[in-house]
Amino acid sequence: MNARTRRRTTTRAAVLTAAAGLLTAGLLTGPASAAEPAAAPTGTVAACAYYSGTALTVYGQHGARVSQVQCLLANRRYLPWGDVTGNFGPKTRAAVKKFQSRHHLTADGKVGKKTWRALYA
Repeated sequence: MNARTRRRTTTRAAVLTAAAGLLTAGLLTGPASAAEPAAAPTGTVAACAYYSGTALTVYGQHGARVSQVQCLLANRRYLPWGDVTGNFGPKTRAAVKKFQSRHHLTADGKVGKKTWRALYA
């Protein structure tokens, strides 16, 4: 198995694990619709279990670290659940900057140690 296949398999496993967690939390209920992702009910928080470190995570990256950032941002309503894709694009960068600004951090759109700490708080 080459690195690309292994990475794809790992990402797929992370997405399936997250979906199972959302089902357990009751966030993926009702009729399925590809056009309209389910919104998290008020007061309900999904468990984000993709990544538990603090490595620098930036625009253009993809994978478990990005999924973790997106999940934490979605829990705080900085990012819609439909944008939890594992790809750090313009919507994620804008959400990170908004979060950083509101938490008195340097709003550079990069998720470093201080931003990770604030996301987990």
